[in-house]
Amino acid sequence: MKESELHQDLRQAVRKVCERFPDAYWRELDRVRAYPQEFVDALTQAGYLAALIPEEYGGAGLGITEASIILEEINRSGGNAGACHAQMYTMGTLLRHGSEEQKRVYLPRIAEGTLRLQAFGITEPNTGSDTTQLKTTAVRRGDRYVINGQKVFISRTEHSDLMLLLVRTTPVDQVRKRTEGLSVLLVDLREAIGRGLTMRPIRTMMNHSATELFFEDLEVPVDNLIGEEGKGFHYILDGMNAERILIAAECIGDARWFLGRAAEYARRRVVFGRPIGQNQGVQFPIARAYVNLEAADLMRFRAAELFDAGQPCGGEANMAKLLAADASWEAANVALQIHGGFGFAEEYDVERKFRETRLYQVAPISTNLILSYVAEHVLGLPRSY
Repeated sequence: MKESELHQDLRQAVRKVCERFPDAYWRELDRVRAYPQEFVDALTQAGYLAALIPEEYGGAGLGITEASIILEEINRSGGNAGACHAQMYTMGTLLRHGSEEQKRVYLPRIAEGTLRLQAFGITEPNTGSDTTQLKTTAVRRGDRYVINGQKVFISRTEHSDLMLLLVRTTPVDQVRKRTEGLSVLLVDLREAIGRGLTMRPIRTMMNHSATELFFEDLEVPVDNLIGEEGKGFHYILDGMNAERILIAAECIGDARWFLGRAAEYARRRVVFGRPIGQNQGVQFPIARAYVNLEAADLMRFRAAELFDAGQPCGGEANMAKLLAADASWEAANVALQIHGGFGFAEEYDVERKFRETRLYQVAPISTNLILSYVAEHVLGLPRSY
C-alpha cells in the first residue's frame, strides 16, 4: 500500500526523535524498572502525544491513522510506546463526552504537556474483563463523590497527573441492565494520593509501571463527572476501538523490529562456513512471519480508515488487534530462535522486546475475548458468556 507524503514525513519525523533514544537507553530503563521520562518529554514537546486533540484545544487535530503511525514507529525503533500511549485513547473519552468547560480546562494543558492524562482505572482484582461487575463505588454526598474500592494493573499512575476512573454509582441490583449505573470520573492524582488513594507498584515481567490502587473514602468533586451519571460504560466502550487500533499499531512496530533484527542477524551469522540465512529452515519462518505481519497491517489501516470516517469499526478494530498481536508474537519467537543463545542476552535487546510484546496476547483485551466478540457481533452466534 503506497503511503501519502504526510504519512511518510510523519514516520521520518518520529524516527528522528526516536534516534535520540537508542537500544542502550531502553535497556538501562528496563534493568532498573524506570520510566522513560526524557523520551516522553521529547514526544510531548514534538507534539506527538497531542496528535488526536483538535487544533482548537492546542493539539494537532490528526486522525487515528496518524496516531497509529506514531506509536508504530516508536516500537519499530526499539522503544516501548506503552509508556505513553494511553494519553491518546483516554483523552478521547474527555473529548467526546466531557463538558465544554472540562475540555477548555484540561485539553490545552494536556496538549502542551503541563498535565498528563496517562492512567485509566478500570480493571479490578475480582472482576477482570467482566467490567459490568466491578465493585469500586462512588456515592454522591452533596457536591462530592466518595469513592471506595480497589483497582489492579493500572499502568502509569505514578507518572500521571490525571486518571479516568470507572466506578459504579448505582448498585447493580438497582439497574435494568448491568451496563447501566457505571460512571466515569476524572481524578486529580496530585490531590488524591495520600488523601484517600493509596498506590502500590506491581513488579511485572516487563517495565510497564503497573500499580494497584486502594480507594478509601476518596472525595472527588461532582464537577469531575464525565458526561452523564450512569452512562460511563458506553463512554468507555466508545474509546475501545481507538485503543484496539493503536495497540495493533504498536504490535506492527514490534513485529517489524523483530523481523528486521532476525534478517540482519541471519545474513551475518556464519555457521558451518555459510550465513545461516542461506538455509531455508531459517528463511521460511522469517518469510512466513513477514507475510502474516503485512496482512495484519492491512487490517490495522482498514480499521483506522473506518474509525476516521466515523463508521462502525468494532469488528475491524478487534480483528486488527488480534492479527497484529499474533504477528508480533510470531515474529518475536522467530527472532529469539534465530538468535539462539544470543537472543537471551540483554545486550541484543531481543529478550526485552520479547517480554514486552507478549503482553498483547492478554491486554488490553485477551485474544479469546476478541474471538468471542467476532463470533457474537460479526457472525451472529449466541453469546457465550
